[in-house]
Parts: sequence; C-alpha cells; structure tokens
Amino acid sequence: MRRFGGLLLAAIAAVSATAQHPVRARNAMVVAQEPLAADIGLEVLRSGGNAIDAAVAVAFALAVTHPAAGNIGGGGFLLARFADGGTAFLDFRERAPKKAHRNLYLNAEGRLTGESITGWRACGVPGTVRGLELAHKRHGRKSWAELLAPAVRLAREGFPVSWHLADSLRTARNLAEFPESRRIFQRDGNYYEPGEPLVQPELGATLERIAQAGAAEFYEGETARRLAQEMRQHGGLITLEDLREYRAVEREVLRSAYRGYEILTAPPPSSGGVGLLQMLGMLEGSGYERGGFGAATTIHFVAEVMRRFYADRSEFLADPDYFPVPLGRLLDPGYLSRRRRSIDPDRATPSEELRPGEGLMAESEQTTHLSIVDPEGNAVALTYTLNGSFGSGVAVPGLGFLLNNEMDDFAAKPGAPNMFGLVQGEANAIEPGKRPLSSMTPTIVLREGKLFLVLGAPGGARIINGVLQVLLNVVDFTMNIQDAVDRPRFHHQWKPDTLFMEDGFSPDTVELLVRRGHRISRISSVALVEAIMAHEGRLEGATDRRGHGKAAGF
Repeated sequence: MRRFGGLLLAAIAAVSATAQHPVRARNAMVVAQEPLAADIGLEVLRSGGNAIDAAVAVAFALAVTHPAAGNIGGGGFLLARFADGGTAFLDFRERAPKKAHRNLYLNAEGRLTGESITGWRACGVPGTVRGLELAHKRHGRKSWAELLAPAVRLAREGFPVSWHLADSLRTARNLAEFPESRRIFQRDGNYYEPGEPLVQPELGATLERIAQAGAAEFYEGETARRLAQEMRQHGGLITLEDLREYRAVEREVLRSAYRGYEILTAPPPSSGGVGLLQMLGMLEGSGYERGGFGAATTIHFVAEVMRRFYADRSEFLADPDYFPVPLGRLLDPGYLSRRRRSIDPDRATPSEELRPGEGLMAESEQTTHLSIVDPEGNAVALTYTLNGSFGSGVAVPGLGFLLNNEMDDFAAKPGAPNMFGLVQGEANAIEPGKRPLSSMTPTIVLREGKLFLVLGAPGGARIINGVLQVLLNVVDFTMNIQDAVDRPRFHHQWKPDTLFMEDGFSPDTVELLVRRGHRISRISSVALVEAIMAHEGRLEGATDRRGHGKAAGF
C-alpha cells in the first residue's frame, strides 16, 4: 500500500475538489443529455404538462440538438410509473424490413460485409414517431402540436453549437461518407465552430408536417413517400409498406425485488431489464458489498455476475414475438442461486469455461436517455437510439433526419461479434419484421411502494452494467445520486474475456484483480447514466459528468 499511497491521496483529493451535489427541487425534475432539451421539458412541466408530455417534447428536441442519438429515424423504449400506482411500457424498437433475411450481411464466402453498420442497408424501420405518439395519445395532456413546437423552432431558427457537438460533428467519419449528411452536419468540410448556429430547415419542415398531421405523416404521408423513394434509389431495404405497417406496442413491465426495493424495468426485446434482474438476483444475499465500494473483492464478484448474465444473453434473449424467451427460468431464484454458487471468490472464471444457461432447468454506442418526474409524481424513463453514433451516417435528402443502423443489433452472423463486441446466437438472427435485441435499460425503483429512483443510460452493450452499478451505489453503498452516478465503473460482457475499467480505481485494486485472473483494459466510459432520486420530500437530479447533459428542476 505504501507504494501507491501518494497516488491514492492525490486521487481522493481530486475527487473531493470536483465533487458535485445533485440538483435539488421540490416539484419536478428533468434530466437529459443536452441542456436545451432539458430546459424545454422543464418548461412543459411548468406550464401544466405531465411527465409524458415533457418526455415527448424533450425527445423531439433531442432529434434537433443531439443528432448523434436524438432521433426520429430510430427507436426505443418508454417506461412510466404513474402517481396512482399504474405502469406502462411502450416498445417502439425498430423492425427488420420485409426484404431482410438471415444472411443479408454475408458475402459469398460467409464473411460479414459491414453493411449492417454504415449506409442505407443498415436501417431498421424507425419506431420513434409512432412510439411517442402512442405515449401521448394514451397518457398525454397537452396538444401534440404544442409539444413539437420547440423542436420545430430549434430546427428552423437554429441553436448555438456547443463545444462537444462541434467536436463530434467534425470527427464523425460516417457522416463524411454521405453527401447530404456531409452538407448538413459538416458543411462540406467547413466545420461548425462552438457558438455558431446550426440551422436545419429540412428537418424543421419534416417536424412541422408531423406536428400538424401526427405520426401518420411519417409512416404514410409525404415523409414516408420520400423516404421510400430514396431507399429505392440507394439500394436500401425499407419500403412504403414497411413504414405503413409499423406499430409500436405496449408490453408488460418486468418486475422484481432487490433488498426490499421493487424494480420496474424493460422486458424483451430489451435484454437490459432481464440482465439487471438476473444480476441483482445473483448479488442478493451474497454479501459481496461487505468489501466496500471499489474493493477488489467487490469488483471481482460483480464482474463474475456480469460475465454470467452476458453468457445467457448470447443464447436466450431476442424479440419475444419471434422467439420463446424463457423469462421464468432465467429469473428463477434457484437458477440464479446456482449461478451465484459457481463464482469462485478468488479466481476469475475463464469465459471459455462458462456456457450459457449452465444449470438452467428445462421447462445497442450511441443512445440517449431522459428521466422525468412531474409535480403529480408521475415518472418516465425513456431511452431511444440510432444505435451507433449518428446511426448509419445517412441523412435522408430533403427530410433532414438521420437513419439508424439498428440492423447490426441482430446477430448478422450468429456467433460473431457485432459493433459492440457482443456475441449473439440464433435466437437473435435476422427475420423480416423482427425487432433486434437491445441493451436499453429504462428503470424505475420503488421503496415501500413510493417512487425512489428513475434512471437509464446510453452506452450500447455497457448500458446494463452502468445502470446496475448506479443502483448498487445507492442501495448497497448509500451514496447520494450524484455520487452514485459519478463514481468510476467497470464492465464485463463474457466475450471478449476482458474486464474493462474506467480511470479512478486504485492501482492496488487493479493489481489484485489481475492476480485473480482478470484481463484488464482501460475504457473511457461505461454508459452515461441520467438519474433522479426522490429523497426526503424532494427530487434530486444527477446528470453524468462523463457527458454534457443537464438536470433541471423547480
């Protein structure tokens, strides 16, 4: 310990000097990954809108101000818990076009072509507009046009580009590959500087049509016709029929308990909720937390739990409309107990020795998240995505919005890693109309029947582990919500057999993990968690300092 003492003291001093308190408010809170959008959501709540209204307004605003992930050309999930105790989960995940097939992205030699990541053929049928409209029709209060008005204004009139946005636009290689994307977002090489206005008239016109005519305009009207025409011209897969037949669906909220807290989270086709509940089930009763936050014993045990879930993910999770997901068996306490007992406290299990479902008895890098609580106590956790940063890189000519590359979230070649390094099996193979497996994990936690936490994150395959660790930091290590979000995180996903760690853990800890057999690799970020805690009669909002978001309340 003497060898690293100076480093440890310096690290502790640095954390103390930069520690931040959560944003506190009595009535309402919005946490989003772009400040202008967060402010729009707060204004909706101030003017009498509810949490669903604010979520719709923030999501459309992010489609303008946060183009790397905010979208109308992607899809996602919305989880709501209402003040009367009711819940809702809306699935507006993208679907594979009818022209899609199992070997779509394999060449004659059976190798992956890369078309699932970049370009027109990478796109699943977008679900965002249908999903947000369904949420609004069932639970909203303000008019649809009123909620879209701020996004329309931001697109038509422009907004000042932040340093972060300027840098991401300049360095986005996929945008540079497509003339319309390069023109809109990179000014053909005359890159935006911080403070310059980004004006998007084509996107503004598209949003105005959606504001006036609703989601039908996107899926059946002028926008749909022009999108289908551009798809035909560029060799894409999505047809007018695909768009017209797209539907968002409501699914049953996934529920479980952890140490007396009730967990509400996302069901398949998200793997996030199942993963969160599996890992919590393996941790409960293990005593892993006795080592304290950041201890090698703690990290080792949680990493082994992660390893076991991601092995199961590769085999058993997919779109439940196409594959019989064995939810009951995956979450069975007996199965989770057997998984827990397979963990050696002193040795990392080599991933090659760990198989999916051992002991199982017969019977998405660029996403964005927002958390909202309104004055009545309604709560929304909404995560939606283009998949990779700026999606497929394709901006639709004349329409101004970017398309997703969600087809890469399928197992384009079962057994081969996708863009996030995830190995996936036959259950998630490509089929027409199917929704790809997701890692999005919008989650709400109750304590004694009352709202306690609202959280979620972007981060591709790392989302689930980011949400898990923030929840553990609050429940098991009694941190306030900002500390829980800011503390360094780690990630294991079974394959590759690597424990990824952010900066901030002590060298002693890392060395002890290496001695246990872990292969360590540094990583800049394990998700960007946006969270709200209801605590002692007030709301506390935390935006992740790894990003550039905002928590705003009143």
